[in-house]
Amino acid sequence: MPENWPNARDLMTPRPITLSTDAPVSRALGTMRSKGIHELPILRNGRLAGMVTFDGIARRPNLALGTKVEHLMVLPPVITASTRYPELAEQLLAVGLRGAPVVGKKGELLGIVSRTDLIRVLPQIASIASHRVEEVASPANVILQEQDPCAPLFNNIRLLEEHPLPVVDRKGRLVGAVGLADLGRVLWHPVAPGKRDAPLPGRVGDVTIGTIMHSPPLTVAPGTTVGDAARAMSRAKVSSVFLVDGGRPSGVISQADLLGLAVGRDPAAETTISDVYVQIHGLRGAADPETLAEIDQLVGKGLRRVAHHARPLLFTLNVSPHAARSGDATVHGRLQTDRGIFFASVTGWNFFASVTSVMDDLEAQVQKVHETAERKGRPRGRRNASVDDDTPVDGDVEAKIRAATGDDDDDGMG
Repeated sequence: MPENWPNARDLMTPRPITLSTDAPVSRALGTMRSKGIHELPILRNGRLAGMVTFDGIARRPNLALGTKVEHLMVLPPVITASTRYPELAEQLLAVGLRGAPVVGKKGELLGIVSRTDLIRVLPQIASIASHRVEEVASPANVILQEQDPCAPLFNNIRLLEEHPLPVVDRKGRLVGAVGLADLGRVLWHPVAPGKRDAPLPGRVGDVTIGTIMHSPPLTVAPGTTVGDAARAMSRAKVSSVFLVDGGRPSGVISQADLLGLAVGRDPAAETTISDVYVQIHGLRGAADPETLAEIDQLVGKGLRRVAHHARPLLFTLNVSPHAARSGDATVHGRLQTDRGIFFASVTGWNFFASVTSVMDDLEAQVQKVHETAERKGRPRGRRNASVDDDTPVDGDVEAKIRAATGDDDDDGMG
């Protein structure tokens, strides 16, 4: 593990573009479009008041463009010039921002640091860059056919928010990708300033995906290191890359996936990390709080058991519904600990049972690695000693998980 992590001062862009609190939303949108950015720091009397994001504007369809940006501000994470790489990664991932402002002691804006800045220097961090892309790749949940119409995408635009979707030909080979910008070119075709959009023959939903996709997509092969994938992203100025095996897409690696490797790695930052970082993908359309609360309970109990054998750092849960089999879904789990990265996957119609099975499988894997390490390090004459008696319990991590889940029950759910 490297001792000298880069900090925000090393990575930030000084003198970023800003707006005042009384600027209209129309100006924010124009600035974002012309500069190719998604977040803008907002100042009040020369000091940072908050940030306005493109996603925040886009989710307000009835918003008047003359509305002042102060009414749409979000509070960014507290980042100072001395904040180090691992905490920067966690802060950006936790709030879902692509970038965040760096402030001085008096609240003055010093600069802005982005995920792209962190990805640019990732190849220089040996303990992260040496991982293989298979360890961090997320499954390609949705794969599009180039001959399919665009209509289904209009009702599922949220699918494109995290990363572009892969497009395959009739033989299943990756031939392109579709992102929000590609879909936007179908919806808006201005002829000249001040005139209406150009009419399209037929219905816009009938336009095939193959005619709007960008090609070729950025790809990596199995065995590629995370450092090489980060270099490829930086060169191509993209935020994701597809994992391709035999010409077919098997996964996608985003900036967030790469930065997840840094979470919890800096001992100096551990006192500021109040919880194990958990990501859940594939349930963005689920607005039922009971469902999310139940998932939180199941994951929390599983992580609490894992903490008896290793220190959990990052857990990613990915839900992939099956179009061919109604009601079935595959639940993928990826757990990063101080003993390594572990994977589990279960398919079935009972979602909660699948989550429980994934957590049980991951616990068994971590326990096996822990017991193997214990046997190797155990002095002779203690071969018959109970493994459970020698298993260290990380009380601090367990306490954090208990506090996060609000549950003191040590029993898992069957």
